[in-house]
Amino acid sequence: MEVAKETGKDYGDDIARVAQIKSIKMTTMETNYVFTNSWFDRHKAVWSPLLIELGPARVLEVGSYEGNSTTYLIETLASHRNVEIHCIDSWEGGIEHKAGGSAEADMTEVEARFHHNVMVAQGGVSHEARIILHKGFSNTQLPKLLAEGKQGYFDFIYIDGSHQAPDVLLDAVLGFELLRTQGILVFDDYLWQEPLSSGVDPIRCPKMAIDAFTNIYCRKLKLISAPLGQLYMQKISQ
Repeated sequence: MEVAKETGKDYGDDIARVAQIKSIKMTTMETNYVFTNSWFDRHKAVWSPLLIELGPARVLEVGSYEGNSTTYLIETLASHRNVEIHCIDSWEGGIEHKAGGSAEADMTEVEARFHHNVMVAQGGVSHEARIILHKGFSNTQLPKLLAEGKQGYFDFIYIDGSHQAPDVLLDAVLGFELLRTQGILVFDDYLWQEPLSSGVDPIRCPKMAIDAFTNIYCRKLKLISAPLGQLYMQKISQ
């Protein structure tokens, strides 16, 4: 099974580096996943029939965190066919992950868990699961993919990066260009709101951006009926 590579950087070297972080009590020989949350689990019931029907071979994930969705994609898809999954993440976290934020996290540890979990998933499937990392912010990594000629390249795109409305809107527009016609686009955290002492700030929530995108692109998208924790749509024209 092929070891994934990030543009300009050997993925194996990166795994070795993060595995040495002493604050994480795991090794690359650990055979179990190491997750600190189960946010993604409730969506599997919706994803499963979508993935079975679509059978995507090329997937793009914006925001990978600990790799919960990544490992699910590997398990589900690479058990039947070869799959190529591109992961974009800076592993610097959003505003909510900073010290004092609503979801404070040590992003160095989060990144280490991602590498570990992906290795575990790759070792448990019968087909090739090629993971291509694009470490950085989506506002630079998505245009790079377009510049590399990947317009209409992906069958399935999952956007779960920044929760800031301007960032989500940019991810949506660029993701649309990278998605093939009849491909599926999924937005996470459609109804997510950051708990702030001053109340809800709509600019710090994804919904405003997702609504703007779906309204502007309404003639090029078909919404898929599903629980509103995530929003699912199919690209019907370029």
